[in-house]
Amino acid sequence: MINEVIRNSIRFVLLVLLQVLIVQNIHLGAYVILFPYILFILLLPFETPKLLVMLIAFFTGLVIDMFYDTAGIHAAVCTLIGYSRHYILKVLAPREGYDAGQSPTIQSMGAVWFITYSATIIFIHHLFFFYLEIFRFSEFFTTLLRVFLSTIGTFVFVYVIQFLFYKAAKK
Repeated sequence: MINEVIRNSIRFVLLVLLQVLIVQNIHLGAYVILFPYILFILLLPFETPKLLVMLIAFFTGLVIDMFYDTAGIHAAVCTLIGYSRHYILKVLAPREGYDAGQSPTIQSMGAVWFITYSATIIFIHHLFFFYLEIFRFSEFFTTLLRVFLSTIGTFVFVYVIQFLFYKAAKK
């Protein structure tokens, strides 16, 4: 339990630092914005209670808002994905359920499961983030293109991080 808290705390600090020190300065055009800090919320253990996930997600978004000066948009959207995560995990649950102490990684759940899970949550995050940011429908299709391209970019970034930093589970 304590090891998991320490591991998640280190993951939080590293992903926030990656976001605000490196990724924030990467400019891939006006349509692709990367948000790898979402990986912290994605990788919380399965048995984490829904309310705790929402509080952690809110705090994560609040920290990112402080660095990006976005007036609570990240906090709102992270809280939404923290709430949605529980239901997405329910829909994607294997027949025998999730193993205790397991985190939703590619190595533990498989590539197809992780792609479905992470792409869904990343898409929800980006959809609500960009529409809250623009807060009008006059640029609906431009914003939708931005959502899709940023979702793809963030997903690729998250997928690569999975292979670089997480070892395959020993069987």
